[in-house]
Amino acid sequence: MASLNKSNFLKSLISYLPLFFLFFSVLNEFDLNYLKIDNFSFNFVYILVFYWTLRGSEDLGYFSVFLAGIINDVVVGLPIGISSFCYLLICVFTSYIRQITLSPKFINDWFAFIVAILLVNSIQVIILDLIFLIEVDYMRYLINSGFTFIFYPIFYLFFNLINDKISLKPND
Repeated sequence: MASLNKSNFLKSLISYLPLFFLFFSVLNEFDLNYLKIDNFSFNFVYILVFYWTLRGSEDLGYFSVFLAGIINDVVVGLPIGISSFCYLLICVFTSYIRQITLSPKFINDWFAFIVAILLVNSIQVIILDLIFLIEVDYMRYLINSGFTFIFYPIFYLFFNLINDKISLKPND
């Protein structure tokens, strides 16, 4: 009986892992700048929000995503609400994809992801450049989108492992 309670406690602790990853990544501005590699960055939060709102929608709530965006704006120095808006756009996009998908496949998710990040980055650039008059490096956004797209399969596999641990099986 003790092992059963230990297993349930561990599963409930693991179920908060996506939320921990989300807030950890926005609080430390996770972009691998410490590697000193020029023109290399990817947006881990986009991958995280896309995957967990597409596959495990109950594990990462919209309010948590909104709050993480506000925190990201404070840490990065963007106008308050820009990141929240972008993260919630990804949530809306994944919600739509989840509703129209009959049988989920990795390759379809991956190509939907590139459409999502290009759409969100385009909207973010338009808002920052035209409304707030902040000078934007377009090539940096394009490189970031490319590397984010390339790294999605790696994190997809990692998040699938976590999602398998979180989801309850009938024999548990």
